Amino acid sequence: MRRRPTVLAAAAALLCAGCSAADTGNRDEPAAASPSVSRSDPRSAVRAAVAALREDSARLRQEVALEGGGQVYGLTITGGFDFAADKGHLAVDLPGGAIDHSDQVFADDKIYISGARGIGEGAWGVVPRDRAEAHYLLRSPLNDPEHVLQQIAAMREVSREGEENFHGVRVVHYRGILDHRTVTLRMAPGVRTKMKQARDTLGSDLPVFADAWVDGQGRLVRTRMSVNMSGARSTLTMILSDFGEPVRVRVPRGADTVPVTEVGGILNG
Repeated sequence: MRRRPTVLAAAAALLCAGCSAADTGNRDEPAAASPSVSRSDPRSAVRAAVAALREDSARLRQEVALEGGGQVYGLTITGGFDFAADKGHLAVDLPGGAIDHSDQVFADDKIYISGARGIGEGAWGVVPRDRAEAHYLLRSPLNDPEHVLQQIAAMREVSREGEENFHGVRVVHYRGILDHRTVTLRMAPGVRTKMKQARDTLGSDLPVFADAWVDGQGRLVRTRMSVNMSGARSTLTMILSDFGEPVRVRVPRGADTVPVTEVGGILNG
């Protein structure tokens, strides 16, 4: 009668399904900050840092690490994003994957994708940004960094973990949890159903943790979301730097685009 291990294993499978060998790294550095560090209410401090970033631009690097079945997989997402103007560009790399690279452009409430399955060479698929969905636990719809900010801002039971040195800058580390509603935000219906089954069997939300690092100027310089279930682990880390720098986006020509209703594959969340 015990269904918990089976359902948890099924939920854990959502972390690594479709993965191939990959690599991870950590290169970007945040801009220098004042040594003063905020001691305000932890939840309010995180939300304020997210709100400030939404009115700014930054370079970003996301690192996705997936561990299961005795193997570790990884992919990296790099680029620049003007959160205030809702535009940006990303390069997604999965070394050793069947499809190992994809480019994504965010502009005019659309996401343009190249290098995805079903999209011809030299062509760009185009999806309305609000129609994109997540197909894996702790992944964003088409790697949208705004989705990460929305989840981090929804952290609950936030605590101040103390001060740390991050690339030579003093930052405050905050930690919290993500509830079921936040974890399943904009998930594809089939994946959402499996997550609900796992939650119902557990009798509580899945153990998803969130971390945020804020510098002395109130800037969000790093985020992390992580989960560990039935031996499968998933971690999504985002590092932010070069705040306020212009982000130039080249939107594909209409003649080079193809409307698509759904984009799958591990590169695309």
